[in-house]
Amino acid sequence: MIRIEENVSLKGLNTFGVDVTAAYFTEIHTEVQFQELLLHPIYHGSRHLILGGGSNILFTKHFDGLVIKAGVSGISTTKEYDHHVFVKAGSGDNWHQLVLHCLQHGWGGVENLSLIPGTVGAAPMQNIGAYGVEIKDVIENVTGLDMITGDIRVFNNADCLFNYRESVFKQELKEKYFISSITLRLTKGKHQLNVQYGAIQDVLRHQHIDHPTIIDVSKAVISIRQSKLPDPTVIGNAGSFFKNPAISEEAFTLLKKGYPTIPFYPVDNQNVKVPAGWLIEQSGWKGKKIGRIGVHPHQALVLVNYGGGSGDEILELAMKIQSSVKDKFGIALTTEVNVV
Repeated sequence: MIRIEENVSLKGLNTFGVDVTAAYFTEIHTEVQFQELLLHPIYHGSRHLILGGGSNILFTKHFDGLVIKAGVSGISTTKEYDHHVFVKAGSGDNWHQLVLHCLQHGWGGVENLSLIPGTVGAAPMQNIGAYGVEIKDVIENVTGLDMITGDIRVFNNADCLFNYRESVFKQELKEKYFISSITLRLTKGKHQLNVQYGAIQDVLRHQHIDHPTIIDVSKAVISIRQSKLPDPTVIGNAGSFFKNPAISEEAFTLLKKGYPTIPFYPVDNQNVKVPAGWLIEQSGWKGKKIGRIGVHPHQALVLVNYGGGSGDEILELAMKIQSSVKDKFGIALTTEVNVV
């Protein structure tokens, strides 16, 4: 049976630690509970917000509707073959714990996605990615419930319309489906490791590892992330606040004339991706503190709440950063974090 609470604090449910409340709040643990919720008068009389781990959201005000916390949990193996295994996980499961579960069983494909904060349900929505791997590379399907009818639909990989930090669940189907579970297609034994990023290579070289395992890669990624990104339980943050912008080869060539050392990653034959953190640092924002908020001193891509900062203050800082990067480089930064 579902339980709906009133005037619930969301401070502990968002990693920025912004102190806001929800007019109504409920946590869903099963698909049947969600279908029951659709019949509740509060559901029909309020706007809705589905909340996972709160690691990719910025609240700028109190939420005057119903916050639905995804709490569906459970990891299971649905199919297993000689070289592949299919693993199902609930939307409320912790993403990193799922990664560790897979590694402990010798299943590969998600090792580069270690220590990414948040829940399983948010992973396909955001198409999370790190160090050359995105969840689209391992997603078999996503199970969602229609937020009007309660009907269950299974989306295959192509249905999800994955793009850089994007999916159909953030675009055409935004707020139309409650993701209840995902299924991953992972490798057994014959893993194709992705260690092309220099930072991973540096860690492995430092540890004298010439033939890394999936666990070695995961440990390297964890080490890198811990050295660059602040722990949200210590300093409020949502990880990378902005997306790395992609610009045309022509625009990049012009930019490189003025900034010969600018880092970049080829996207395709026509476009190049430039690190947003580098653009922000070159614009003078790295380590800057403004009252109770600021830009992290070790990673300019991360905006932080040192304690007591409001969502409006953080959003205002983000807009100032966007403006200065646009003025200096002619590049428009877009947010990776969802602003509510």
